[in-house]
Amino acid sequence: MLMKIAAAAASVLIATSAFAADKVNVAKSYELKDGSTVYVFKDGKMAMENKAGLVVSMKEGHAMETKDGQKIMMKGNEVWRLDDVLNHDRRGN
Repeated sequence: MLMKIAAAAASVLIATSAFAADKVNVAKSYELKDGSTVYVFKDGKMAMENKAGLVVSMKEGHAMETKDGQKIMMKGNEVWRLDDVLNHDRRGN
């Protein structure tokens, strides 16, 4: 019985550390003029959250303008990664 509890605890620890790892991988975020936010991961790929807080898909190469007037181009479309980062606490992990 003790082995089963230890195995279950180890599984939970591994699962939660995997979700926490992506949160650490967000290198920077930019607020855009339209109220949405673009997140840049450490590997340079990006994902977008709209002003309502929902993760949205964006085509690679799409030009965006930040609140301060800076222009950035979308690289990647890491919808699933951003969804894991933003909704990590809601899934009970």
